[in-house]
Amino acid sequence: MSSGSRSPHRPGARSIGSANGPRWHRGHRRGFTLLEVIIAVAVTAFIGLTLSYAFNSTAGSKEVMEAQAERYRMLRTAMNRMEREIAAAFVSDRYDARVYRDAFDRPSNFVGTKERLMFTSLAHQRLYADAKESDQMVVEYQVKSSTEKNARSRNDLFRREKPLLEERMDRGGTEDVLFEGAKRIEFSYWDTEKKQWVDEWDTRRTERKSLLPTRVKIVLTATDETGREVKYVTQARIMLNTEFPRF
Repeated sequence: MSSGSRSPHRPGARSIGSANGPRWHRGHRRGFTLLEVIIAVAVTAFIGLTLSYAFNSTAGSKEVMEAQAERYRMLRTAMNRMEREIAAAFVSDRYDARVYRDAFDRPSNFVGTKERLMFTSLAHQRLYADAKESDQMVVEYQVKSSTEKNARSRNDLFRREKPLLEERMDRGGTEDVLFEGAKRIEFSYWDTEKKQWVDEWDTRRTERKSLLPTRVKIVLTATDETGREVKYVTQARIMLNTEFPRF
């Protein structure tokens, strides 16, 4: 090697003099200590737990909101159905008086108390095209203990429907749950003569035989998402509030 040439410089290396000339070697690099690794792992785990909790909380809130929305949808459906069917209530004198001699046995009546309502309605919907049914039916609403095994003393709003007007109104038909978790239901009936709400209306009695209330108020009590009892109120206006006459 000529005296004018220079040895190449390598980054990270240093020269150590010796009798035979300079020698080059790479310097030592410093790594992570055990404490730094533990801190990094702990921070990463904390961030992961925080994100996991946030995701779980969001998913739980979403499920709660969906459950609440579904419950309110069922509530609106139940109230709208009762309102529609009560609005189509009727009583008729078109029956065989020789068969139905007693007013309590006749196939068409409107029997309402504060906690129960049974009547004949023109709001029946046929589910099958060839079904031997008309638009008439007997329908009944009341709140009673649930029939489910895991209900835990829960009360439900039941609806009984009887599509054929025969025999006694309080017999036969099918019963289904209209709204789960109902605390109670209250009915009130508008008396146009007294200009006030009354708690009972029975067309089996002589003074009510040919007359229906013009309006029915429905108050359904249920619990909200916080467990507090809330009352939901609606009214149904009966279109045919006088008896169908004989011809």
